[in-house]
Amino acid sequence: MKPTLLHPTYFGSIAQFVAIVQAETLIFEDCDNYQKQTYRNRTYIYGANGKLLLTIPIKHSGKDNRQLYKDVRIENAFQWQLLHWKSIETAYRTSPFFEFYEDEFIHLFEKKREFLLDFNYECLQVISDCLQQDNIYSKTTSYKKDVEDYHDMRILATAKKEAPMKPENYIQVFSDKYGFIPNLSILDLLFNEGTNTITYLENQSIF
Repeated sequence: MKPTLLHPTYFGSIAQFVAIVQAETLIFEDCDNYQKQTYRNRTYIYGANGKLLLTIPIKHSGKDNRQLYKDVRIENAFQWQLLHWKSIETAYRTSPFFEFYEDEFIHLFEKKREFLLDFNYECLQVISDCLQQDNIYSKTTSYKKDVEDYHDMRILATAKKEAPMKPENYIQVFSDKYGFIPNLSILDLLFNEGTNTITYLENQSIF
């Protein structure tokens, strides 16, 4: 089976984690140019008023604001960590598994980080620990333009092109108000489904 090629993202979507959990061999693209409006620095959770976007502010630099993903720095002049954690806590405090997992996440928002890519890998590790899954992966050393030998799933990081998946419904905190919202951040699935998260991911199909 071909290795699965993905972008590291900020608490990636459920589709992203379907690809991660189902991959036999996992490779993350570290050598591409940073692109705006992607899940590299944003994620969607289910808030009290519906779908809520959380965005990590970044420092733009370079010609035409072009820079490598691995060189992108987080803009820490704003208290985005406090805002994100409060938003997550407000959204999921009453979910079945928030209290079970919250200590695993809170430290991510208590200290400033410099590079976006490094922070996204840190978030990935926390999710892997919660899922009790050893995600063994490698990182690219050059940009993968020719992907014939890969199962290229990098499109899952593009916010404008949602994966055409039809996931099974699960109970969400505010689903009685706004119904089921699919393919949110992995946080939504984890806090609502807890130990059933891996089984859910294993049983979904992206395309």
